[in-house]
Amino acid sequence: MQTHLEPAREIPVKTEVDVLVCGAGPGGFGAAVAAARAGARTMILEQTSAIGGIATSGAMSHWTGDSEGPILDELLERARDTDKDFNYYGSKVLKAKNIIHPEKTRQAMVDMLEQAGVAIQLYTLVADVVMEGSRIAGVITESKSGREFILAKVVIDASGDGDIAAKAGAEYVKGRESDNRMQPVTVMFKVGGVDMARAIYPGEFEDFIQVPNGEIQALGRKELPAPAGHVLLYPTSLPGVVTVNMTNCTGIDGTNVEDITRGDLACRKQIPLIVDFLRRNAPGYENCFFLTAASLLGVRETRHFVGLYTVEKQDIESARVFEDWIATRCFFNFDIHGLNGPGLDETGAQNEFKQKKKYTIPYRALVPKTVDGLLLAGRNISGTHVAHSNFRAMPVVLNIGQGAGVAAALCAIEGKQPREMDVCKIQQVLTAQGVRV
Repeated sequence: MQTHLEPAREIPVKTEVDVLVCGAGPGGFGAAVAAARAGARTMILEQTSAIGGIATSGAMSHWTGDSEGPILDELLERARDTDKDFNYYGSKVLKAKNIIHPEKTRQAMVDMLEQAGVAIQLYTLVADVVMEGSRIAGVITESKSGREFILAKVVIDASGDGDIAAKAGAEYVKGRESDNRMQPVTVMFKVGGVDMARAIYPGEFEDFIQVPNGEIQALGRKELPAPAGHVLLYPTSLPGVVTVNMTNCTGIDGTNVEDITRGDLACRKQIPLIVDFLRRNAPGYENCFFLTAASLLGVRETRHFVGLYTVEKQDIESARVFEDWIATRCFFNFDIHGLNGPGLDETGAQNEFKQKKKYTIPYRALVPKTVDGLLLAGRNISGTHVAHSNFRAMPVVLNIGQGAGVAAALCAIEGKQPREMDVCKIQQVLTAQGVRV
């Protein structure tokens, strides 16, 4: 491989903050709001043009599961765009507050960040980290303003893929432990012109709905090009508009630029084929048309970092309440999309997920084993492939972010490293912010 030696140069210090949050998806949003409300001078960086990540730029349909949390609940109320619940298949209900209007959600997030006093900077890529021994001291950014250095007492990696933690040298495992394979990627999109009163809304892979031409999931596998083939459709708050979660590309490493480019292009090529399929097979969709697609590729799984504790499948199945809880009242299923094709992976469980109690996430899972000055927030925390398929859900990620934000704020204020912080003090502040176990 040919190489090029980049000349040394001085990089201006843009600012110094108590808490620097890298990534403005649900986890980063929750972290930044919580840190600022806990009294820390907080800044959030985002490489795209929007706050919200998959919830907004990813055109996500709804907040999944039945998690609870004060910042989450506040956001859902601020961004609510309808009072109508939907019975989307059988006895299943999609709650009105959980339905996402991406633009309204984006603005509600911005309002909450600004009101908390968070400094927001978009269009900014974290190009590298600066280490002082084993402690991350700040990050080097690249933007229209050139390369800049931001100093921070504590950095929160809310990038999803853990790009900052990886640059800092934190240990991780990619994907499934046995072979490092990862869940497939998706481009969400929306169709208009749907007769909402007659439309079907299969919300899970195991929703088998009979339509005039046959069973809808079987038709999808028969008529759509692999690895597409499952049928997932969700009502929106807008008349005649439905969110479609049906594009699918397997074998993608979300930390590799060639892979995510290939995955993005492949998913977008599937959209017209899926629209045609819906017109021919799905009641209520006879006159539907492609409306808009996500600007952000949905990457479900990449790096699982090695923390002071690794969340396992059994912790969720037993609804474990950890002594060092940092996120509470979390709930979802084992949503593992097929690693080889459409539908639910053989290790996943949606309708067959029997555990109905809410669980907690331990603080130790947010603390990297070997790097100081750093906390993880989101799907990149320390957890197994199966456990991750549950806590990667956006409401859980947001709750994890709130815990990380409070922890980072207290670390900065008290001059302590995350591994040294008294968890009881973090829990006291979280309780004061409205978190319940």
